[in-house]
Amino acid sequence: MNDSTPAYSKMFSGKRLLIVEDDYFLTEATSRKLRSLGAILIGPMADVPHALDLIEGNQVDAAIIDMRLDSDLAYAMAEALEEAGLPYVFAIADNPPPQFSGFILREKVDDIEHIALALFGARRLDI
Repeated sequence: MNDSTPAYSKMFSGKRLLIVEDDYFLTEATSRKLRSLGAILIGPMADVPHALDLIEGNQVDAAIIDMRLDSDLAYAMAEALEEAGLPYVFAIADNPPPQFSGFILREKVDDIEHIALALFGARRLDI
């Protein structure tokens, strides 16, 4: 990292970020950037039962869920994350049902700052 790295992206440091998708949407450059910021990427995985086990076992800090998965499976993931009190974002084109609080990424997952703010910004009072 250099002095031009914005503050929000530094929130990835040491965070275990679960990537749930069946069609790789994170670009290699984005994955490299997340890793360079200290994120520990888990996935990508399309195995929802395994992902649910990771959530229930407290093995993740946040998640990015691709809504191109079967929507019932994606919403099951969101419900598990909500119950665990973990932040998540949806990578989708449409709005999810209102009971889900996940931020919506409408384009390719390229903007590290928006992802960091959506996942960790509201939980940090010192930034």
